[in-house]
Amino acid sequence: MIPLSWYLILAAGLFSVGLYGVLSRKNAVGILMGIELMLNAANINLVAFWRYVDSDSIAGQAFAIIVFAVAAAEVAVGLALVISVYRLRKTVAADEIDMLKW
Repeated sequence: MIPLSWYLILAAGLFSVGLYGVLSRKNAVGILMGIELMLNAANINLVAFWRYVDSDSIAGQAFAIIVFAVAAAEVAVGLALVISVYRLRKTVAADEIDMLKW
């Protein structure tokens, strides 16, 4: 049986890579991919704690499914926004997207 700490280390590493991707990327699609990595790290934590703390209930699995649904909605809305910004500005660079500034 794999110890809980290994899952937590994996999730922390995945979250760190996602956070680095969000903070260092200038491309809007790369930023969305970093957010997806962070949501997957949260899913690993939810399922790992469900397995080791209370595997009789389905609360951890239910929360993981909710996170998957939120991730799918984020991808749909995020990519729609990126496509509409690209059509308007002809760029997906996050530094050049300043439509809400005066």
